[in-house]
Amino acid sequence: MNRFFVRLLAAALPLATLAGCAIVPPTPKPMYTATLPEEPAAQPRATGSIYADQQSMELFADPRAHRIGDILTIALVESTQASKKAATSTSKKNGNNIASPTILGQGLRIGGKSADSALSSNNAFDGDGASSQSNQLTGEITVTVAQRLSNGALVVRGEKWLTINQGEELVRISGIVRPQDIGNDNIVASSRVADARIEYVGKGTLADSNTRGWLSRFFDSKWMPF
Repeated sequence: MNRFFVRLLAAALPLATLAGCAIVPPTPKPMYTATLPEEPAAQPRATGSIYADQQSMELFADPRAHRIGDILTIALVESTQASKKAATSTSKKNGNNIASPTILGQGLRIGGKSADSALSSNNAFDGDGASSQSNQLTGEITVTVAQRLSNGALVVRGEKWLTINQGEELVRISGIVRPQDIGNDNIVASSRVADARIEYVGKGTLADSNTRGWLSRFFDSKWMPF
């Protein structure tokens, strides 16, 4: 058994080393890259008219995002909580008494003892389980409008890198926003973002201190035979 265990560890060490080398820090993804405004078309030759349809003359512009490349702030107000509890209890009892047969008015006796018999059984089961989970994410992230759909909804996406002295934190988000849900301050709650994809990851000293080592993960994996 000891030799098998040593050989198993010897085979796992190179694989774990390669897996550790394959771990790379978070990198920018195209699906979260900021979208720049569309370049305006070439200006037509002046016709002498005061109004030109191709020119932007927004005398009473809406400050809320509504065009490709516009900037929108999303307030992260994610808070989820789930709990589950189950309890099961069963019990079953059986009892049977069989009297000895009577022969010539007297009960059957074997070895001077009555031939009466009795059968009984008792089964019981009691199970209990509980599970709970809660997550919370707050803050703000500013994104850009990547696409305007035919129904007026806006496809938004963006990411934010926070570099501190002990590592880096990355927040990413993408989804679809209704213009009606955008406030006058150009802010929309993340709970109003449809098909939202939110990522919060980090790297550095703080992230490494909260990550289990590869050997510890191996001992708790399905590949551990003991």
